[in-house]
Amino acid sequence: MAYRDNTKVIHIGDRVIGGGNPILIQSMTNTRTEDVKATVEQIKRLEEAGCEIIRCTVPNAEAAAAVKEIKKQISIPLVADIHFDYKMAIAAMENGADKIRINPGNIGSRDRIAAVVACAKERSIPIRVGVNSGSLEKNLVEKYGGVTAEGLVESALDKIGIIEDLGYDNMVVSIKSSNVMLCARAHELLAAKCQYPLHVGITEAGTLYGGNIKSSVGLGIILSQGIGDTIRVSLSGDPVEEIKTAKLILKTLGLRKGGIEVVSCPTCGRTKIDLIGLANQVETLVQKYPLDIKVAVMGCAVNGPGEAKEADIGIAGGDGEGLLIKKGEIIKKVPESELLNVLKSELDNWSDNK
Repeated sequence: MAYRDNTKVIHIGDRVIGGGNPILIQSMTNTRTEDVKATVEQIKRLEEAGCEIIRCTVPNAEAAAAVKEIKKQISIPLVADIHFDYKMAIAAMENGADKIRINPGNIGSRDRIAAVVACAKERSIPIRVGVNSGSLEKNLVEKYGGVTAEGLVESALDKIGIIEDLGYDNMVVSIKSSNVMLCARAHELLAAKCQYPLHVGITEAGTLYGGNIKSSVGLGIILSQGIGDTIRVSLSGDPVEEIKTAKLILKTLGLRKGGIEVVSCPTCGRTKIDLIGLANQVETLVQKYPLDIKVAVMGCAVNGPGEAKEADIGIAGGDGEGLLIKKGEIIKKVPESELLNVLKSELDNWSDNK
């Protein structure tokens, strides 16, 4: 059985992770949390894209107070991200946060950690214990001769132990690094020593281009080993892109079904239409359809039908015109300018085409 099948079941608002439950997709807002209007608008965009848990930073009292108002207007669980001030963790929970993210090492004295745990225990709010390679304790860096997977795991287990010693085990654990292979190794080691569900991601992965590649490789390695209960793709950009990438990673690994898969050819000298532009338009178009089908976008009317035969529906370009294809069979020929609209019409009425 996969590691994720045996992790502790944790409730985050009305969502559940661990114990073999579906892997949930997270993101984090990049608005100022105290700006309720902007934060809610961004969360609603993320919800529409498929985000299932959202995290907001809570660095001050205004942000903690805003949690209550934000919660009234969104439909997914909210995680309060706390860096140093234990009072903000308590305030966020008092204002309705469904989960908090802390690094006990940054919170301060044991009394302060105990106060946070007591509040969480009273409200049955899970704590995500986060450890990051960028803030690994000096003694562990010295012990292992640098930042290593072993050091990260020791740090994580130490933080878990602090919470457990305070009589609480309602936890999710994250152990992150921007070094893909180090991060993957750390998860392998931690999975053998930890019963808690793991929040997986490659931290500070980078821009849309580089970050997607690093996240796809790292998450692919980790998830394919049966490790990971909830994920976030960390990108320097619009967080909606994080959701799109996370959904595709899960679907590619066979860990999630549903949603349209788009396949498209790489173009060649035979291509007579703007295939790149068309493929991007199709990818945007299909996001709103809850269909579990494959759509092909091909640039050649000669090979397109054959290449698209494994898709449920496809379009292939010619010289200023294109073909609508279903299960490899040409249905009709239309002008290039009408290809996208024809595809949209087919998807709008897909239930009639089964």
